[in-house]
Amino acid sequence: MAVVAVRFTGVKKVGFEALPDRSPGPGEVRLRTLYSGISAGTELTAYRGTNPYLHKRWDAGRRLFLSRDDSEDQAPEPPRSWGYEEVGEIVEVGPGVSGLAPGTLVHGTWGHQTGHVARAEDIGWRTLPPGTDPILGIFSHIGPIALNGVLDGAIRLGETVAVFGLGVVGQLVVRLARLSGASVVAVDPIAARRELAAEGGAAMTIGPDGAAEAIRDLTGGLGADICFEASGSARALHEAIRACAPSSRVVTLGFFQGEAAGLMLGEEFHHNRIAVVCSQIGGVAPELRHRW
Repeated sequence: MAVVAVRFTGVKKVGFEALPDRSPGPGEVRLRTLYSGISAGTELTAYRGTNPYLHKRWDAGRRLFLSRDDSEDQAPEPPRSWGYEEVGEIVEVGPGVSGLAPGTLVHGTWGHQTGHVARAEDIGWRTLPPGTDPILGIFSHIGPIALNGVLDGAIRLGETVAVFGLGVVGQLVVRLARLSGASVVAVDPIAARRELAAEGGAAMTIGPDGAAEAIRDLTGGLGADICFEASGSARALHEAIRACAPSSRVVTLGFFQGEAAGLMLGEEFHHNRIAVVCSQIGGVAPELRHRW
């Protein structure tokens, strides 16, 4: 039976492609995909056509996005495979594989497709603990995004932390901030997300309207010690800046797209000396590299 893969064939266009299946060779295992999570950030920007890589040229040496010259070869991109939050079951092992058997559940990154052949050495350390609900494995890749943000925030015991945006990343930040000893205020327009954040340890949940004022009232007029922006919304970033105590910081985890409508840098950002720190999965802060 062929493996079926999901492909992005154009802006807001998705198709399916049949790929050849094969038995695993020496040192390999064959997987059957159980779950494949959809990235609400990077992946959806590609689907919607807003990702800067689709419209500009990335100069890796100088780390700059540059305008594409009309004379450059701009052939349409071929269909692309996405997906980096997969969970699968080993269904066959190749010669020479030990320690892995059919039925073992693993997590990894092999794209939105129904099956995959992987090297045992690459997948052997990604097994799920016995009794784990397999769907939880899709968070293994996106979880480090939240962890990296909390590490960049450098939360101190007893601080007040506000989390703007309660999708998957924001929910994880709420829980990690609580484990770090913070009192957490969770902000999102969707009531069900606020309820989930409260279950995860948020001391207070509020909607986005008037969030900065509410956080000021909660903290005796001071504001939050650290704010996390996890939605990728420029307006939410502006409100997070407004909610911060003077000379404090905002850690951003979202993938902002296009122009920053609603971000007023001449207001609280300027007058309260707010620092904005970009955090992403690409690497931890230099002072933490010896640990990670």
